[in-house]
Amino acid sequence: MFRLCVRDHFMIAHSFNGEIFGPAQRTHGATYVVDVVFQRPELDEDGLVIDIGLASETVKSVLAGYNFCNLDEVPEFAGKNTTTEFMAKVIFDQLAKAISEGKMGITAKGITHMEIKLHESHVAWASYEGAL
Repeated sequence: MFRLCVRDHFMIAHSFNGEIFGPAQRTHGATYVVDVVFQRPELDEDGLVIDIGLASETVKSVLAGYNFCNLDEVPEFAGKNTTTEFMAKVIFDQLAKAISEGKMGITAKGITHMEIKLHESHVAWASYEGAL
């Protein structure tokens, strides 16, 4: 399996519901470093997994929708705990849609799997991986 990763980041505020979250029940901030790993079994005719430029632009565009936002105020997340794990899946779904709509070019049509890894600190990360 060939893999290519692009990296970006975004900053958010949010809070959690549930005693398990302790002090994180209060509004707090996070800066996520995001690794998006694109996978395919064979390279395209140009020897690529994906066009790095288009992939980077699309990832930046998806993350821009949440950058500097309080996720508690985003209507689609009402009643949800926007954990790192949850947000990894949200980003996966948006990038999968972008690939299916052709926003990452024809090369991206060969992507079979993708992993979204959100680093919430230097000691912890969560990810979501799935087939496309």
